[in-house]
Amino acid sequence: MIKRTLCFSHPAYLSLRNGQLVVRLEKHDDKPEKQATIPIEDIGIVVLDHRQITLTHGVVAALLDNNASIITCDNSHMPVGLMLPLEGHTIQQERFQDQLNSSLPLRKQLWQQTVQQKIRNQGALLHELHGIEVGNMSTWANDVRSGDNTNLEGRAAAFYWSHMFPSIHDFTRSRDGAYPNALLNYGYAILRAVIARALVGSGLLPTLGIHHHNRYNAYCLADDIMEPYRPYVDRLVMETMAVCSDVEVTTAIKSHLLTIPTLEVHISGQRSPLMVAASQTTASLARCFSGENRRIIYPEM
Repeated sequence: MIKRTLCFSHPAYLSLRNGQLVVRLEKHDDKPEKQATIPIEDIGIVVLDHRQITLTHGVVAALLDNNASIITCDNSHMPVGLMLPLEGHTIQQERFQDQLNSSLPLRKQLWQQTVQQKIRNQGALLHELHGIEVGNMSTWANDVRSGDNTNLEGRAAAFYWSHMFPSIHDFTRSRDGAYPNALLNYGYAILRAVIARALVGSGLLPTLGIHHHNRYNAYCLADDIMEPYRPYVDRLVMETMAVCSDVEVTTAIKSHLLTIPTLEVHISGQRSPLMVAASQTTASLARCFSGENRRIIYPEM
């Protein structure tokens, strides 16, 4: 079942009553105080984007107990923190052990598959949006070897970003770069939360990556697995730019980007919401770690 994504951008008080999230929105901008209730089990992601939001401990515990992700934002309204449940699967210890015991050759093969699908999805998006012939992207995807030791991911990324925003001269993809980098950052943060939530739900450690190994990064595996999903965010950003001319991440832009969990993707020959597809991907990854499978299931654009 697809879960709801909630974003609170105004002063609010969140409490728990009879298994329901009780939302009390305080009076602001001449709007009266409002109150609503939402079943906890219907919630997948909660985004807290205002300094005057209060949550009871009961709300936090109930959300995490139902495998929901809680995202906090900084003063610039960009996601800065992510809270996930400690226990997300009935045989979590067994899944942890399989992941910890996975061999280096297996992890390199899984990264190879991940990079290949990322490049294919990037190429498909360039062709879809701009009609660009992407035979080179297909060649690079096919040429990726175990562990991608020739960094074809980087070569494909350079070509991809140089053609992704043709109306923006010399666009460079950078976390601190100019418009529309802030939109991409926000979208990727939401995607990261979706993938991290799915990993926990599959009994895996989001910290232990198959490629990323930054000692200060608590979500290395999420950053690995989200790679083939990034083009879905890129397409949504392009659609958002077409209807919202603001260069900052406004409320209207957030409304578009918060639909990421419900985006339709094609996976295993079927249409599926992105949040559901992410769970299929992480479940297949768990089977790879346990030796049942050798391939990760990713969506195809």
